[in-house]
Amino acid sequence: MAYSNPQHLISTEALSEAVSQNGANLRIFDVTVTLVPNPPGYKAVSGIEDYGNGHIPGTAFMDLGKDLSDTTSGLGFTLPSAEYLQAAYRAAGIDDDSQVVFYSSGHMMWATRAWWMLYSCGHKQVAVLDGGLEKWKAENRDLSMDAGSYTAGQMSVNLDAERWVNKEQTAAAIEDGGICTINALAPGVYSGEADMHYGRRGHIENSKNLYYDTMMKEGCFKPAEDLRQNFEESGVWGTPRVIAYCGGGISATIDAMALTLIGHDNVAIYDGSMSEWVKDESLPLITGS
Repeated sequence: MAYSNPQHLISTEALSEAVSQNGANLRIFDVTVTLVPNPPGYKAVSGIEDYGNGHIPGTAFMDLGKDLSDTTSGLGFTLPSAEYLQAAYRAAGIDDDSQVVFYSSGHMMWATRAWWMLYSCGHKQVAVLDGGLEKWKAENRDLSMDAGSYTAGQMSVNLDAERWVNKEQTAAAIEDGGICTINALAPGVYSGEADMHYGRRGHIENSKNLYYDTMMKEGCFKPAEDLRQNFEESGVWGTPRVIAYCGGGISATIDAMALTLIGHDNVAIYDGSMSEWVKDESLPLITGS
């Protein structure tokens, strides 16, 4: 069984070939973010220092927290307006015909977040480097210390609002049989039994736990048949619409990308996720598995 949408992933071999060809339309971005323990949760720190320690040749750095988030929301990462995104993508050097590749030096969730944002803006030629920088390094491929940049682009943003949901839409989905809500966090965080939490323990009522790491094998996405089995066994696959959430709309994009790879075309991210949900005491949380 092959991926239904393989164009959203690029292998290290294919990217290496593209880099060697130095195509005018290629745009590669390191979007690394580092999570530093900050009990009971984590603090997100820009990965610009990791980028400076070596990156794929020609790569520019894109700061998810600073350049691609609404920093006034009070949450760690929040989707900004379409106008803001268009200006940011143009400043980064993206045109409508650019072949964009995102990767991170840590977990792939940062690259899938960047991918989901650009994909939801109507840009179809965007992919995630499968295995990220770790796989690239493990294969002894070339690294560069030179900071990369691109000439300003003219990309047009056409934001698909159906790819994102807010708190009210997520609450309304609890009793909607046509929508399956999935929680991408670790089982202990989902159940409320882990030390780590977002201020209140548990998960949104009727949401299923599909831990993002179960989508991966050795840092890469699992084969299509394994992903399909994950979603079929959990009862997610046959649902017309899926909403994915996590702590802050980041790791949920792993699940969203997995679904997209195998052909589910009606998936949304709850952008505020648990970081927003827990702040509203009127919204219930369920503990236990």
